[in-house]
Amino acid sequence: MIEAAKIWNEPNNKSHWDLQLDPDWARFAETAIAAGKAIRSVHATLPRVLGGISPIDPAFIDNMAARGVLDHVDAVAVHGFPLDWNLWKIDEWPAKLAEIQARVSVPVWVTEVGVSSFGADEVQAWGLQRTAELLNGRAPRIHWYSLYDLPTAWEATTRHKEAEGSSYYRHFHMGLLREDGSPKLAAQLFPEHAQGMGVCQWFHFEDHRLDEAVRWLRRLGVRHVRTGLSWADSFRPNALSWFDRQMAALAEFDVTVTFCFTPEHRGIAPHHTSPPLDANEFADFCAAMIARYCDRTGAVAAPPSAPEPSLCAP
Repeated sequence: MIEAAKIWNEPNNKSHWDLQLDPDWARFAETAIAAGKAIRSVHATLPRVLGGISPIDPAFIDNMAARGVLDHVDAVAVHGFPLDWNLWKIDEWPAKLAEIQARVSVPVWVTEVGVSSFGADEVQAWGLQRTAELLNGRAPRIHWYSLYDLPTAWEATTRHKEAEGSSYYRHFHMGLLREDGSPKLAAQLFPEHAQGMGVCQWFHFEDHRLDEAVRWLRRLGVRHVRTGLSWADSFRPNALSWFDRQMAALAEFDVTVTFCFTPEHRGIAPHHTSPPLDANEFADFCAAMIARYCDRTGAVAAPPSAPEPSLCAP
């Protein structure tokens, strides 16, 4: 069920890790090492992936190496969105990847890459095609972000929200599918690239899109899925029931599960980006989830098959 465990998400991005509380990432390094050790204690071979960095910053990787983090992971990951947020061109992808590969002795995964349809569906479709040409075969895992557009009633995980202008609103148009589930032009092209490219889809707590998402992943030919289990959500009522349902629904795929988000009452500050008060508590959560969901200890049964939706855009 789980092919890899990812430790945090974008730790060098202030929208996901509070750099004011941890400006040199010393606390993050402690947290990542504790999680790496805990995951290994319950599973001898499961790949541990350092949370995808955004921006792609070799200095951050050097910092993690100096602090011993790379001794406790089996891969590192990068995220890139050159047509929407990054200050580099899409054709620089191979060079950006090589820059990190040259600094580590472990594989480098691309666990989020995407293009928004904010300006036009055709821009996203071209970006998908070009991204596949540039990255397929250069990294062991590539995950397109994402399957669905972010619903407009929800908030994107950023620090400054609407003050970011169009940069903020692009977060809502990253999906192959629109909010209502209808396919964009890129969805029709995606099956051509599914052999070399998986999908990253974050599911919110008790997400109403889960079952339909599984049908779409099948229809698109996806084999590799990246998603997350939130440490913060684990304190909600019925959290394990939701986690069980989510992981059961995804059981037929090779899943990279990301562990992140600090519960407000267990952080140095009451925010999901805060370093935890005790890194071992986060590590214990990671270990418990691996013990619960890895096939070596008994996987949750997959749900029955359902009819697949049509790829034809309206």
